[in-house]
Amino acid sequence: MLKPILFLHRWLGIIVGLLMTIWCLSGFVMMYVDYPRLTPAEQLQGLAPLRLPTAGMPEGIDLPGDTALTAARVEMMAGRPVLRISPKAGPEPVIAQMRTTPTAFDLSSGRPFEAISRYDVEGAAKSFGKQMGIDGDVASITETQMDQWTVQTYRRNAPLFRADYADGRGTQAYISGKTGEIVQDTTRFERFWGWLGAVPHWLYPTIIRQDGALWTQVVIWTSSTGAFLTVTGLWVGIARLRRKRDGSIGSPFRGIWWWHHIFGLFFGILTLTWVTSGLLSMNPGGFLDSEAGFIEREQLAGSMQWQQVAGALAQIRTLPAQTVRLDAAPLNGRLFLTAVNAKGDAIRLGADGRPAPLGETELRAALAWAPGVASLDLLRAEDAYYYAHKQPAKLPVWRAILTDAEQTRLYIDPQSGRLLRAYDSNGRIYRWAMHGLHSLDLPGLRSRPIWDLVVVPLLALVTLICGTGTWMGIDKVRRDVRKSRNRRRRRKAARLAALEAAA
Repeated sequence: MLKPILFLHRWLGIIVGLLMTIWCLSGFVMMYVDYPRLTPAEQLQGLAPLRLPTAGMPEGIDLPGDTALTAARVEMMAGRPVLRISPKAGPEPVIAQMRTTPTAFDLSSGRPFEAISRYDVEGAAKSFGKQMGIDGDVASITETQMDQWTVQTYRRNAPLFRADYADGRGTQAYISGKTGEIVQDTTRFERFWGWLGAVPHWLYPTIIRQDGALWTQVVIWTSSTGAFLTVTGLWVGIARLRRKRDGSIGSPFRGIWWWHHIFGLFFGILTLTWVTSGLLSMNPGGFLDSEAGFIEREQLAGSMQWQQVAGALAQIRTLPAQTVRLDAAPLNGRLFLTAVNAKGDAIRLGADGRPAPLGETELRAALAWAPGVASLDLLRAEDAYYYAHKQPAKLPVWRAILTDAEQTRLYIDPQSGRLLRAYDSNGRIYRWAMHGLHSLDLPGLRSRPIWDLVVVPLLALVTLICGTGTWMGIDKVRRDVRKSRNRRRRRKAARLAALEAAA
């Protein structure tokens, strides 16, 4: 039984073990440099201060008053105030509905944007560079195809334009040809470390990632094979333990084989934990599917129609200082607006344009649809489910724990009443299985540099296991090939000797 398992372990160690070693090495990079992405905070920072039309809201926006919306916001684009809306999906196909309903309007004229001009793209790139403090002008703007950094955003924003800045840092920004929005930005530093970190760690080369179904299967099967390799390694490691003359139990190997055997026994479980949690991150079979937040978000906000948005915008006379965006923030069927500045601070305005802070009584009334609210607390510190992970977590935040079968947790923005995060039972399991086991986001370890002092040595030891196993497998194959060649040479020499003797 041991020989076939050892055979499988050895050959998988050559192929998958090398990939697991790359996962470990790229994991060191990902601890400090993430995949390049335009964060929500950077999106706000890149917006110019909002200037509403001096003549008030134009009445030329051709939308039926009862048009149901899921989102609406006003911001600047290439020097002009723009209204962006998201129509609520109706009974007709969503794609067909989106094609017939404009999603962006020029507030200066009320006309919908049918196409973004080259002038608008250049204006958006220059404005973004100015607001972000990019030390250099726009050197060039080119229409681009899908590349390594737009593999997730290209299809819904094509045509896509890339602006290259002459700033010495190799900064690039990608502008949607549909909306004029900045949808991605990268620097030379991020791209370099992205190739060494996120791309190999997530198996993210464009040729694979552009096909979502293919990429999912590749990650699931390689992770599953890696888990099988680790289990067989633990099996072989235990089976190869020997009792020494002094009665102690240890490894019969020496050198690098001893290191792989002993450290594999001690840290193989951690290796298995990491590769299995990586597999669980893909939610194979959908057994950890979570629907938390979808229904709750709609129930909390209530319905929103264009006539409500238009009426609220018409009441805005002046904006709070440094406002860069106006967001529609419906709550319990009533419409409010939030004026957000570049730092993310928001002031909630009522439909009459006056400040309307959100209070606990109003929030409890908005939660009346729930079967019951076990607790409603204003958190000023992170908890086990709402915490910063690579991006800051907004505090304070309202936490509502419902009395439904899932004991759903809702985290609600105290400034706007918008649902920020939600966890049902599957969501909580996924949090511990993925972020807890894979990233070691555990209570007591989350603060840095404590997390670094624990994770770096552990990852180094797992890298040692994977790296030595890969080298041993390759070395064993090389020795087997050499032995096979020597046998063939000896047989050939024997045949030649026999022929000479017969002659």
